[in-house]
Amino acid sequence: MRTRRSFWKLIDPPVKSATAFPAMHPLGRNWAAKGFRQISIFAAGLLFWFSIPLSAQDPGRIQGVVLLPNGSPVHEALVLIVETGQETESDETGRFAFTSVEPGRYDMVAYSSAFTSQAQHVDVNPGQTVTIDFVLQLSPIQESITVTASGRHETTFEAVQSVNSLDSFDLAESMAPTIGEVLENEAGIAKRSFGPGSSRPVVRGFDGDRVLVMKDGVSVGSIGSQSGDHAEPIDPAGLERLEVVKGPATLLYGSSAIGGVVNAISRHHEMHKHRHEGARGHVSGVGGTNNEHLGGGASVEYGEGRWMFWAGGGGQSTGDYSTPAEVVENSGSRISNISGGFGFFPGSGYLTLGYTLNDGRYGVPYAGEFHGHGEEEDEEEEEGEVDLDYRHHSLRFDGGVEELGTFVESFRGVLSYTDWHHEEIEVSPAGGETVGTAFDNRQFIFRGVFEQREAGKLKGSFGFWGLNRDYRAVGEEALSPPVDQNSFALFCLEELGLKAVRLQFGARFEMTEYEPTAGVERSEDHDHQLLRAVSQGDLVFLPPRDFKGFSAGLGGRVSLWRKGALVANFTSGYRSPGLEELYNYGPHVGNLAFEIGDPNLSGERSNGLDLSLRHLSENLRAEANFFYYLMSDFIFLAPTGDVVDGLIEAKYQQADSRFHGAEFGLDFPLVNALWLNLGMDLVNAELKESGVPLPRIPPVRGRIGLDLRLGGLSIRPELTMAAAQDQVFLTEAPTPGYAVGNLKASYTFSRLHVAHQFSFSLLNIGNALYRNHLSFIKEFAPEIGRGIRFSYALRFF
Repeated sequence: MRTRRSFWKLIDPPVKSATAFPAMHPLGRNWAAKGFRQISIFAAGLLFWFSIPLSAQDPGRIQGVVLLPNGSPVHEALVLIVETGQETESDETGRFAFTSVEPGRYDMVAYSSAFTSQAQHVDVNPGQTVTIDFVLQLSPIQESITVTASGRHETTFEAVQSVNSLDSFDLAESMAPTIGEVLENEAGIAKRSFGPGSSRPVVRGFDGDRVLVMKDGVSVGSIGSQSGDHAEPIDPAGLERLEVVKGPATLLYGSSAIGGVVNAISRHHEMHKHRHEGARGHVSGVGGTNNEHLGGGASVEYGEGRWMFWAGGGGQSTGDYSTPAEVVENSGSRISNISGGFGFFPGSGYLTLGYTLNDGRYGVPYAGEFHGHGEEEDEEEEEGEVDLDYRHHSLRFDGGVEELGTFVESFRGVLSYTDWHHEEIEVSPAGGETVGTAFDNRQFIFRGVFEQREAGKLKGSFGFWGLNRDYRAVGEEALSPPVDQNSFALFCLEELGLKAVRLQFGARFEMTEYEPTAGVERSEDHDHQLLRAVSQGDLVFLPPRDFKGFSAGLGGRVSLWRKGALVANFTSGYRSPGLEELYNYGPHVGNLAFEIGDPNLSGERSNGLDLSLRHLSENLRAEANFFYYLMSDFIFLAPTGDVVDGLIEAKYQQADSRFHGAEFGLDFPLVNALWLNLGMDLVNAELKESGVPLPRIPPVRGRIGLDLRLGGLSIRPELTMAAAQDQVFLTEAPTPGYAVGNLKASYTFSRLHVAHQFSFSLLNIGNALYRNHLSFIKEFAPEIGRGIRFSYALRFF
């Protein structure tokens, strides 16, 4: 009798290992290779078959006007045909037109700044002209737009992956100095921190190099992924939009982004890639109690003829924050930025050049207690403080060409150079400053994307990407030698659209080389034999490494009922080890460990399944996401049980691991103007063989809130709850559960070409004492107590 193999055994094969933290041996991966060969052949056949054009019918025309609630026309509003991805913009009178639309039934949506229309459906018959008008509004339920998911505009409801999207007004309401704090209450996203100034997003339990942080579609060039006390140089006050994407679309940007891609979009032009006549921009300001939060920013884009110019700047600052128990000393921060550039738009393409400078400094609370590394000190001597002072330069050239040929419709390219420098400054009690460690990370990236001309039901893009990185560190925590990194990748994302089904297939081949360019000092006290390096005199020379890997994903979206859909994705990703995982050796306060890297690590292989059930209508928004990731040769810091230099000794090792979890959201009206908002997310992650939970995994969280909308007024009380997290790693302490109440209120009104928003937030209403499980200093520093925040945002367009 033939037995049926369980589906879960196909993606979760048994592991043969006898140790809790095995020194990894390669596992058989024939099942993955064979499976993806079959998927690739099947997908290629489908793509070829459906790319054959069907019998032609006379196209139709769609036209109309985009208005504000007061009847004023909106110019340069984006109008999108959801199913086909066709888009256009309204003119000075608010009018728009699609001149060639294949017969069929479509959903359409209009968008401008934070204002969005309700989706409307339209039937187009051969040769017919259909007129449809849109009224932009702010609503508890609205169509969110994303450009990161597929490289072009589409709604988050239609995307073949899970997307969190915050527009400029959402960002103004949740204003904070770091993107980690802004995103921490989004579904499936938490914040990792070593104090407020260094908070960084954690997506579905994945952290560090497994979450790619980008600015306008290109890696920011920081080293925030390498350490818990390192920041990302992004000021949320100056952003047009902030998006988080999970699924096959991450293959457009990097194979290591297993958890997801965080894309900070800085300007309107970065979403639309063409010149805009006249001026548009924003002005914002924020002020808050508890931590003396102050900030603001302004930006403007101006188009005239074939030219466009832009400039902007701003900043935020905070002082030490108060908890219900105490003030957390040295937790203040400041960030400032300026940017500018120009572009030339001859008609069939564009060329732009831009420059950005980010400058910041923030305190690292309690870091002074660890910087002695176990050295004996006078017990009466007062401990100093540790600050991080950084400067980030970015120079970027963009270019594009339209109407290239019958197969390739357009090409867009980017050349980006970033120079990151930060110093870890030790501040004595007397106020003297000493640079403990200095880091330099210079990075050059080139990226080119070809957009294919739609052929039948098939559309997509393909391209190339390359990186040259020069990494240097000098000082007490210079854990690795200087390293040069070179990477190159080829990628594609293809989409097949049928009436009720959309299929998406993505693939990426990536090569990475690491070349240590100098030796590190030999240590008398610690064993370097684990490094298997070459020793010459007092120096240890670490070996170069190179990695090659293929990643692919297959996803589909099926319409189950009107406004309802099922989305499924299967992704197999390859990730090269990070520089710090290969070469770090020494005391690392930022991760509270004495780290020992291993230059003999192999690449990771992840196989993940995502399922999503969605419904979006005028009176109901519901979404349930489920995910399961099996990680072969997962790289993690394994404690040895020893304490070295006052820190826990930990070695980078590899073992199979498993992540699974879910995200739920439900919004519906109780009465006409009052909505109930419910949400929940959970992650479970562990080493498969030993069953040991992985470190810093978010606890189960729940959210319940109300949203009262009266015209432009919105009042939103909310209660966020987290369960106790007692599924902890060997070196972690459990975290108790908590409930925190917040109240947000805003008033938004618009006039011709101008929109204003005034916001008020009462944070931690009950002044609850609670701790973030993902904080490196949670045992010392609770989260912020009660506070008030005011903000104002002006958008002109």
